[in-house]
Parts: sequence; C-alpha cells; structure tokens
Amino acid sequence: MADITDIKSIMYTEKSLELQEEGILVVQTTPRMTKNGLKEVFREYFGIKPLRVNSLRMNGKMKRFKGVEGKRPDSKKFYVKLPEDAKIESLAV
Repeated sequence: MADITDIKSIMYTEKSLELQEEGILVVQTTPRMTKNGLKEVFREYFGIKPLRVNSLRMNGKMKRFKGVEGKRPDSKKFYVKLPEDAKIESLAV
C-alpha cells in the first residue's frame, strides 16, 4: 500500500533542524499517505519503529505567474518521533 516513493522530501528548515535535535524528523509526503503507511515505510526501509507520528495536511497555494493563475500541489507533512538510539545515516546533515 504505502511506498517510499510517496515521500517527497525530508524538510531541512530552521525549525525542523531544531526538532531533529529532539529526535523529531519532519517528512513531506503525498496527500494519500497515512500515519500507518508512514510507520510501515520507516519499519521496512529504515528498520526503525517510530514512537509517535503526527500529521498536517497542507493545501496548495494559488499563485499567479505573468497573469496566468495556477495552483501548487497539495501535500502532507508528518512529524515523526524516533527512538533515542535511532540514526538514519543517509539523512545526516
């Protein structure tokens, strides 16, 4: 059901880097991803069982470029609480 291709990016903003110090990872995904699906992806691909997952749905903004209106795509943002000893090598900053 859920796949790693549904994960768009790991967010690296000032706020998300502060949260990473507390063991919380901020992940941006497609709108169809669910909390259980994200937990499944973390267990399968990273070998980590998240302690807690919170989600936030973000609707795409309407934008205008040279008089033509368009819409940014919708997405979901997840706050994933990882165990203290968990490390993901590919995400090290």
